[in-house]
Amino acid sequence: MKKLLILFLLYGTFAYAQGPLKQTLSFSITGQVKNGSVITMDSLNSYPVKTIGDIKVTDHLGTFKHEDDQLKGVLLKDILSHTVLAASSPKLYSRFYFACTGNDGYVVVYSWNELFNTEVGNHVFILMEKNGIKAAKMPESIQMTSTTDFKTGRRYLHNLDKIVVGEVQ
Repeated sequence: MKKLLILFLLYGTFAYAQGPLKQTLSFSITGQVKNGSVITMDSLNSYPVKTIGDIKVTDHLGTFKHEDDQLKGVLLKDILSHTVLAASSPKLYSRFYFACTGNDGYVVVYSWNELFNTEVGNHVFILMEKNGIKAAKMPESIQMTSTTDFKTGRRYLHNLDKIVVGEVQ
């Protein structure tokens, strides 16, 4: 019984230590690029904002979790289109991927072909507004989602902190 109580107290301490996530107001683009960059809330406002509408957020099993309404966002590929990959030829672009990481360590990965050569790229957004609230005023601030995924929660990222461009060897 003592061991069970000690384990319970330890796990409770770990859960308490995690605390709330820190809001992000910018993210970096680094890795296999000619020049890294930092994207701020102000620079995001310079891109065309598209009305997305409403999405039902589901977990990895497809179970409904909640609905986000009145979404507006900027296409991720519009932001990444200014990033010059460290490739000697466009033939090599098929080897590149984008690891998008939240400040909690959650990672979502997209390939270059997926974003720039399929319909998926037309549905991956950095959210600028959700439920009538501007991104800068939300505790999750810079969020991204792929609105046409079957299980939308899998690639719904909160507090985007960085995008690392990598190349498969």
